Amino acid sequence: MQAKFRLNGHIHRTPLVHSQTFSRMTGTELYMKLENMQRTGAFKVRGAMNKIATLTSAERAAGVVTASAGNHAQGVALAAAQLGIPSIVVMPSGAPEAKIVATEGYGSKVILHGTSYDDAYEEALRLSRSNGATLVHAFNDPYVIAGQGTVGLELLDDLPNVDAILVPVGGGGLISGIALAAKTVRPDIRIIGVQPTNASSGHDSWRSRSIVRVENPTSVADGLLVKRPGDLTLPMMLKYVDDFVLVSEEEIAEAMVMLLERAKVLAEGAGAVCLAAVMNRSLGLEKRNVALVLSGGNVDLLRWAHTLSPKTVHHA
Repeated sequence: MQAKFRLNGHIHRTPLVHSQTFSRMTGTELYMKLENMQRTGAFKVRGAMNKIATLTSAERAAGVVTASAGNHAQGVALAAAQLGIPSIVVMPSGAPEAKIVATEGYGSKVILHGTSYDDAYEEALRLSRSNGATLVHAFNDPYVIAGQGTVGLELLDDLPNVDAILVPVGGGGLISGIALAAKTVRPDIRIIGVQPTNASSGHDSWRSRSIVRVENPTSVADGLLVKRPGDLTLPMMLKYVDDFVLVSEEEIAEAMVMLLERAKVLAEGAGAVCLAAVMNRSLGLEKRNVALVLSGGNVDLLRWAHTLSPKTVHHA
């Protein structure tokens, strides 16, 4: 895959680690792909770098613009900075402060607009049309999808006999890229998407086989708050994804605490949904080699503390 060579030297090859504790608790052989240890703290830099690296000289001079709840923002900001390209990032007004500060720290101009990713996207699209900057979509772009697919290539290199891969789903770019890469090499691998119950547009669209909008997605997994999957990603999910499950807010919070206490892994809500799924759903994965994609670790600790109930902490 060209994306793999394009990203060489620009991103970290993140570790795939086996957890004896979670394996015992789930009855599987459980591995975690730690994209929380990626540059910028999330997988998003892969797709952003792959897209921006393909721009012409004229396009680079005009700069790039994107919309993001945070992780894609940082990925675009870092990729643009490395290549000397000006960048603008539009974020919804509720984006975590830590992600805003980090994005500005990489050199991007941050604009807060609207209350959701989709509101921010409309503003980014307007800016792109008005100033000629290239719009770097968070998920609905073939180069972005290909960049995210390198997660799957690395995972297969490290665990060739993996039986199932669980992937967090927002707009669908990560799971589309991983599923395409993995099933090209091993068509028998089971790909399972995971979303929050209160932000279920990908799940609902996959189930109904057509775009379904969720107008007010809410979740501690802020990186997954997308009203609808992409026009490119939904057909890929329909072709390559084998199952799709939903997890509750309490389950996500419990998984975040368990990862921190049992594995010493700091994962944001979007990164913890897959552990929540394998802990709380009957997925038929017993005695199988199961890989979870922990997509990011950019946690707003003050905000996170308010999501934890005594029951959650005690349970973990």
